[in-house]
Amino acid sequence: MINFDTYINNFDLPFEDNSNDKETSENEESISEESSSGESNSEQAPVEDVKSEEVLAEDAKSEEDSVDGVKSEKASEKNVKSDDVPIEDSLPEEVPAKNTGSEKISNENTSNNKENLNPKFLFSNLIGRKIGMTQLFTDSGDVFPATVVEAGPCTVTQIKNKKSDGYDSIQLGFSDAKEKHLTKSQLGHFLKSKLSPKKVLKEFRFDKNDNLPSIGDEVDLRQFKVGDFVTVTGSSIGKGFAGHMKRHNFGGGRASHGKNSVMRKSGSVGAGTDPGRIFPGMKMAGRMGGEKVTVKNLEVISIDLSKNLIFIKGAVPGSNKNYLYITKN
Repeated sequence: MINFDTYINNFDLPFEDNSNDKETSENEESISEESSSGESNSEQAPVEDVKSEEVLAEDAKSEEDSVDGVKSEKASEKNVKSDDVPIEDSLPEEVPAKNTGSEKISNENTSNNKENLNPKFLFSNLIGRKIGMTQLFTDSGDVFPATVVEAGPCTVTQIKNKKSDGYDSIQLGFSDAKEKHLTKSQLGHFLKSKLSPKKVLKEFRFDKNDNLPSIGDEVDLRQFKVGDFVTVTGSSIGKGFAGHMKRHNFGGGRASHGKNSVMRKSGSVGAGTDPGRIFPGMKMAGRMGGEKVTVKNLEVISIDLSKNLIFIKGAVPGSNKNYLYITKN
């Protein structure tokens, strides 16, 4: 008899071990059980999530219902209070409050505009300074030459009357001056009125009027309006020494028919022995220009109150920066 165990021990043959197979099978069964349990858990999780969402939705609905209930209670309380208060008494308190604010603003604006446009007193005289000339166009395309004048504001420095001075007039001052450029008499004149010194002083006569400015008041362009006619007085441009043809518009002598060197001569200036002299005022050659000139009936085309500018149709006497006296007709 051959012992089978000894035969196996003598020959190392690769036989399978059933014990290992049992262990691997057990491990596979455990893994399959775990995977199946995981799948079952994953299948059960969405159900739990859906249940939680339904619970939250029910809670939110309950909260909204509670909030709506509170709001309805408050609204009912307000309605009860409003029922207690009469409607006629409540409306006038709310509606006029809004309207009165706008009315006050509009009234203030209109009052300010009236103050800016309407003068406080009546005195239609001003001192100004010529700026230059320009052109102004109308809506229809017409063009007009215009002189730009910086007029005012002027300060009332003195008021004269018939009792003390023999006539009624108001003295205006224009453009501030430095004290070092004035004489002692001029400084004393301004010290009486307690005003700052002025470069230009001018008196304007007036008729008795209740609404007149007082000392220290300012006169500006609010006394004028577009369409007014004014009279402008100033000093003409100096031309220097000029002959009689240029100065007095003489025609001169004949240029032919036997005349020699008489084309620009003045000719006779008077009689002979009787009277034996030249009368005063004879038109002869001399200094031309630099005289007082007044131009009447000049139309006011435009006014700029913010810059104290007045635009006068046509030309006015004097060069640029020359002082002018303006009077409304």
